[in-house]
Amino acid sequence: MPDNANNSTASAHAQCTANAQRIGNADHAGNLQLATPDETYPSLSNALGGEQVTAEKLKVFIIGLPRTGTTSVSVALLEQGLKVAHMAFTKQAFMLADAISDVPCFSDYRQLDGLFPQAKFVYLERDLAKWVPSMQMLLGKMLPHLEAKSGRFHPIMKRSFQHTFAIDKEANPADEAHLIDCYHRHQNEVFAYFHNREDFISLDISHAGSLSRLLQFLGLATNGPTLGQMTDRAHSNTQTNSTLIHQDRVNTSEHVLDFPKLNAGTHVAAWHEYKHPNKVNSNSAGPQSRKFFDYTL
Repeated sequence: MPDNANNSTASAHAQCTANAQRIGNADHAGNLQLATPDETYPSLSNALGGEQVTAEKLKVFIIGLPRTGTTSVSVALLEQGLKVAHMAFTKQAFMLADAISDVPCFSDYRQLDGLFPQAKFVYLERDLAKWVPSMQMLLGKMLPHLEAKSGRFHPIMKRSFQHTFAIDKEANPADEAHLIDCYHRHQNEVFAYFHNREDFISLDISHAGSLSRLLQFLGLATNGPTLGQMTDRAHSNTQTNSTLIHQDRVNTSEHVLDFPKLNAGTHVAAWHEYKHPNKVNSNSAGPQSRKFFDYTL
């Protein structure tokens, strides 16, 4: 667990409460002009089999690849009062959570867009020089458990990794050239699918003020302390302004917020170590037990 996980202040609590109320009362249908799945991917709409969900509260999908900051974003959103699932393997987990990250979002964003037409989508970028070795480290730990027949990981996780990284077809899925190709292919497909969409944002969480930018995109308050680090404009004018000058929805408060840095280096378990009442179990059971959606990739 991060050292500052329990360092809550009264103002942070007030902001968290206000954001939670805003999440529960939000009705995005009147605020966004969304392209429907029928218009952009007509065959996809048929494949969803009538499972489309009309949500009356904020729904956010973090669709960046593993090792791009999904845990840091998930924890930051917990601190803003959202209910968050870092990976979701059941319908119920998707229904309970306000925000879902990682598996299966990075592989299933088209299908999730069809199921949740009022949702917002957040893509995460990362410098390839840092992402590739980090992803190689992760695959070194995961590959034995992603094996189709004998691997112990959830079938949805196996499917997401197979779909995105072709681990069942590559002799060496951790090869640098292969991973770079996977990264660029995924990024190009995401950007093409969400081109000119107002319900989509791309972030690099290492950039100053990236948390503020995300919170503004989601319509959440940004003027109070959070688990993220605060960058004081008075002490870092040059760095902050050079980063924000080309960004939309620039934060105008005295401070801009940065994401907490979690799962750094070879660490991969920060989400499990972080304790918070708003965490949603990836395997949550509901009226249909632990059934997943019926769509296929």
